[in-house]
Amino acid sequence: MQVSAAIISEMLNGTIEGNPEVLINKPSKIEEGEPGSISFLANPKYEQYAYSTKASVLLVGKDFKAKQAIEPTLIRVDDVYGSITLLLEQFGSEAGLANGIDDFAKVDESAQVGSSSIGAFSVVEKGVKIGNNSKIFSQVYIGENVTIGDNVTLYPGVRIYKECVLGNNITVHSNTVIGSDGFGFAPQADGSLKKVSQIGNVIIEDNVDIGANAVIDRATMGSTVIKQGVKLDNLIQVAHNVVVGENTVLAAQAGIAGSTKIGKGCMIGGQVGIVGHIEVSDGTKIQAQSGVSRSVKKPNTAIYGSPAIAYNDFLRSQILFQKLPALQKQMLEMEQKIQELTKNAALDSEKV
Repeated sequence: MQVSAAIISEMLNGTIEGNPEVLINKPSKIEEGEPGSISFLANPKYEQYAYSTKASVLLVGKDFKAKQAIEPTLIRVDDVYGSITLLLEQFGSEAGLANGIDDFAKVDESAQVGSSSIGAFSVVEKGVKIGNNSKIFSQVYIGENVTIGDNVTLYPGVRIYKECVLGNNITVHSNTVIGSDGFGFAPQADGSLKKVSQIGNVIIEDNVDIGANAVIDRATMGSTVIKQGVKLDNLIQVAHNVVVGENTVLAAQAGIAGSTKIGKGCMIGGQVGIVGHIEVSDGTKIQAQSGVSRSVKKPNTAIYGSPAIAYNDFLRSQILFQKLPALQKQMLEMEQKIQELTKNAALDSEKV
């Protein structure tokens, strides 16, 4: 893709300062900018690079005031982050997947496939329904009776087990598994563990993004549900019968145990662990590496720690923890002084 600064400015409803005909063919980080690239300045911490970057075009806010001369052509926009997001969508649009079904794909004759693309060595089992404008890359497995909507992208190596349902405008990255068995075993009298059949499915609603190597288990009965707008990072574990509410975000290596209900608009940091059979209210923010062992009942609460407590309480506790050696020393000194005072008081009483 090669495009002029003028076209980019028009696309972003921006204003140009500099050469409108300069051509760009890729985005770049401001500190690594090179000729032919477009970069952006949204965080003041990176302003120093605006005066040295080799990028041909630089996106800045309309209120940005340069302290030195700037070589790149400037495009001033109302929302820098929103504009760069739009540009990345344009530059990152996938190519290389031929339209239609590849000769080396295996698609059951009972499957219903709309105007979508299926790559080589992918397998589509019987009863599958795939909508329009979806991209199924190479080596994807889609099990029996799976339903996939419109504008869905499944990257190489994705596995979707039987009966699962995916809505519209969904992206699933490589090696993610959707619909694997929930972790259910019943203890037996002889001490062994008998597997509990997992006969439910997974439902993923519209506008969901799922990173690579994530796992979403099917329900024991009913459905594991990922609601619309949810964003899951790489290496996420969602157990059986979990419900993740609308527009909630989970960072890498977070795990949710079975039957837990996560509210909408939550932000869950990396390596957070959440026990099963609890509820987390809407808008909850959970700091990375926290362990949540009980329900969060109050909406818009920020929590931290393991077990997680109120965020500010944890920070205060952390400060006290760091001071424990000094506090211990002070206590020992106070005990010694108390002992001396007690001894002196006893001596004074004997004199009297």
